[in-house]
Formats: sequence, structure tokens, C-alpha cells
Amino acid sequence: MKTRFAFALALAALVALPLLSQRRDEPQRREEPQERHEGRAPNHPRANQGHIPDPPPKRDPHAKPEPERHDHDRVNSAPHVNKDHWYGHDRPDDKRYHLDRPFEHGRFEHFGPSYRYGIERFDRDRHRFWFPGGFFFEVAAWDWPICEDWCWDCGDDFVVYEDSDHDGWYLLYNVHTGVYVQVTYLGT
Repeated sequence: MKTRFAFALALAALVALPLLSQRRDEPQRREEPQERHEGRAPNHPRANQGHIPDPPPKRDPHAKPEPERHDHDRVNSAPHVNKDHWYGHDRPDDKRYHLDRPFEHGRFEHFGPSYRYGIERFDRDRHRFWFPGGFFFEVAAWDWPICEDWCWDCGDDFVVYEDSDHDGWYLLYNVHTGVYVQVTYLGT
């Protein structure tokens, strides 16, 4: 009887030990929600000071792309995010983004910083990629040179944002390089 009681007490202590070891005086660490995929743990973002940015703000229709200016007159005009600021976003009135039928294949609903994706399939010749669930996109032809050397199958490295300046377009953000490109949703 004593050994059963001792065993039950030891088992209860082992179960309770992790709960008791948590310190209540330390603030809880805020974790960014992420879309999880089987078999893969998300990689910690390396760009934008280690976190995923909020969506870009809607700009004035005649706004020009804003380059990032560094010390010693260096300028980075590539589309990227640094310190939560979106640089290099093309003009809202750029005619390349005009679509006769925006959202022709429907709207992609799982976008924003809460969702991270790994690429399930990739077609380099057609500049297309697929997310788990069969959702697929095409990179804008003029943005392809920016992303053609990305590691398309390295893990949960991408976030999709709705492009607030160009109807029917989305922004594909690489969490490790901080660079983004324009993409269109082609459905499932």
C-alpha cells in the first residue's frame, strides 16, 4: 500500500513539476501566430530585424516608389521591408498592374502576418508556385528576376499580403531576405 501511495505521489510530482517551474513574475513572450504545416517547424525570420511586418499601408494614387537611403549616399530601390517600412513598392497608378478582371480566380483568404507558408510545388519555367492545399500563384514577369534565385523549397519562408495599391494583386514576402514580389492568385 505504501509503495502504491509513493508511486502515485511521485507521478503527481512529475506531472506538476513543469507547471510549478514556470515563473509567474516574468511577462509572457508574445508568439506570432503562424500557419503550421506537417513535418516542418517554421524558421525564425532573418529579415526586418527578426519579425514579420504588418501589411503595407495604402498610398496616394500618384505616390512614387520610395527607395531606402543609407549613409554615404547608398540607395536601395529594390522592393523590400526594413524596420517595418515597405520600400520600392511600385506606383499605385502603374499600368502594368491593371487587370481587366481583378480576382478572376477568386480571392486568396489566408494572407497577412499570421500565415507563413512553405512552397509545396514550383514551376520555374512558368514562374508559378503552389502552397499546401493546392493554392497557386504566378509571379509578375517584371518581378521574376528579383526572386528567381530564392530557395523556393527551404521551409515556411513566405508570407502573402494583399496589395492595397493594386487590385487583384498580392505581395509575396520572403521572411529571410526581406524582399517581396508581386503575384497573382490563380486559384486551387
